[in-house]
Amino acid sequence: MVKYLLVIVMDYSNIKIEKELQIVFMGTPVFAVPILQGLIDNYKVRAVVTQPDRKGNHGQINISPIKKLASDKAILVLQPENIKENYQEIINLKPDLIITCAYGQIIPRQVLEVPRLGCINVHASLLPKLRGGAPIHKAIIEGHSKTGITIMYMNTKMDEGDIISQKEIPILDTDTASSLHEKLSLLGKDLLLETLPSIIEGTNTRIKQDHLQATYAFTLKKEDEKLNFEKTKKQLYNQIRGLNSWPGSYCIFEGKILKVWEAYITENYPVGFNGQITNIYSDGIGIKVSNGEIVLKIVQPEGKNKMSAIDFYNGLKDKNIVGKVLQ
Repeated sequence: MVKYLLVIVMDYSNIKIEKELQIVFMGTPVFAVPILQGLIDNYKVRAVVTQPDRKGNHGQINISPIKKLASDKAILVLQPENIKENYQEIINLKPDLIITCAYGQIIPRQVLEVPRLGCINVHASLLPKLRGGAPIHKAIIEGHSKTGITIMYMNTKMDEGDIISQKEIPILDTDTASSLHEKLSLLGKDLLLETLPSIIEGTNTRIKQDHLQATYAFTLKKEDEKLNFEKTKKQLYNQIRGLNSWPGSYCIFEGKILKVWEAYITENYPVGFNGQITNIYSDGIGIKVSNGEIVLKIVQPEGKNKMSAIDFYNGLKDKNIVGKVLQ
């Protein structure tokens, strides 16, 4: 009976230490939500730092998914417009540990130096590959066969800190940025929860990155969305998948933007100009590219909703489009 009581006291003591750990979480988009939820379920989150509320196109106020979750859980929310100038509130919290995931601002040294257990980041790539703000999109666009999550210590440079842990997953030919986003978000939660005990106990590994192996996935620009039919069918297929479901790829058809959300490649090798419409299939519109043909399956005409390429074709007044060129 005495032994049983002693065990209960020891277990309670360990839980109490974890619950008293002061954690500040910094994140903004939906990708970070499962990660914050995992922390809330297992530790005490003292405060959340996220991007300021923004006014939408129709005048509505948009709050970040992370703010919504934190507010629902009655957790203190801080939203500095510029964290490089407004960080004192974070320092005043005296956090033991700061955890970031897709926060959206560079964190200044003054904040990084505060937590006794350091500042760690959950990054959606296998560092040093794909440092930067768009690693999920670029992993597919560049044709990588695998990606993963890295838990790392932060420094003042972009994604250059020491690696604590990593876990990889394959990128399937059917993956889109949307499906990979969901997989990596859940993987990030699991890996963080697996890794945190070693960080708290001071037994974690700390591996320097090989900067010579570094590649970069900078934030997407408008020009990254434009389809260039001089590319190979595989490159175009990867680009379309890598930009689905945001921001989407596009081409120009008869002077208007035509977004492309889904496509597939064929073994056909039609003659003609790259970008030329080759055929109307039962499930899409064939396009000549540098090494063959790609078929547009789901498209979105300018000012309209997504639709099948066949519905788009059936809605055209002039259906004699075979031979016309997409730009």
